[in-house]
Amino acid sequence: MELRVLRYFVQVARDESITKAAQALHISQPTLSKQIKDLEAELGVKLFVRTNYSVRLTEDGIRLRLRAEDILAMADQTMNEFTRKDSTVSGELRIGAAEGEAVRLLGKVMHELSEPYPGITYHMYAGDTEMLKEKLDSGFLDFLLIVEDPDRRRYQSIELPVDDVWGLVMKREDPMAEKKTISPDDLTGLPLLISRQAMHQDLARLFGPNVHRMHFAATYDLCHNASLLVQEGFGYLLTFDHLVDLSERSGLVFRPLSPALRTRSHLIYRKYQIFSEAAELFLKTLENHLAAE
Repeated sequence: MELRVLRYFVQVARDESITKAAQALHISQPTLSKQIKDLEAELGVKLFVRTNYSVRLTEDGIRLRLRAEDILAMADQTMNEFTRKDSTVSGELRIGAAEGEAVRLLGKVMHELSEPYPGITYHMYAGDTEMLKEKLDSGFLDFLLIVEDPDRRRYQSIELPVDDVWGLVMKREDPMAEKKTISPDDLTGLPLLISRQAMHQDLARLFGPNVHRMHFAATYDLCHNASLLVQEGFGYLLTFDHLVDLSERSGLVFRPLSPALRTRSHLIYRKYQIFSEAAELFLKTLENHLAAE
């Protein structure tokens, strides 16, 4: 499987058209069609469903596109690292990050490096932590910020001195908004909105033996989207402090859980990882920043 053919495949997937992709790639339509057919034969699967006017990905095609885009991005990053011969450090850094206050620390490091090293470009990725760990394991990501204890058998980690506080977001006029804190009993029977990751990993910490009494009305990936549901009167949002707009205009308030529940963030990376100059500089700057605090 050649990188060139993967680029052809991705272009067709994006354009949903052999004709448009051939024009973008500056090759003939028959040549492109043959390359795609040869790729399907090599993999032994059908990648596209063809119609008179367009093509669309099959399930196998969708799976290959996810892999192909990661492979091509890694190839481009590697090429850039070896072809850039500037006297200063440059290149691309790919960082996955869960939502949380610790992202501010990453931003401080980026800001600190931005003036002396303007050639470093950062790509931030969000999503389900398990999916992001796969990208880290494959080498696509340089670092991953997680809001859970790291698996030290698989990863090196740096504990970040930032705690995220769990609490409940609700409409300002809700009777419970008059409480200073929210107890487990207060949550019983409420239509709760909880992140998909917390649903799988944090229920025991959040609710203990009371988990069977809880009503989970919806799960979410992006906290902002869930807060819009609360604004429309649907449910109560379980999340960290500082992730939701709590301005007067939002009509929302945050109340911490009691007993207090906090989650510590960690920056993780693969054991025995060979860093690019940019990644090594970023890590060293972060460590210096933490040591100075």
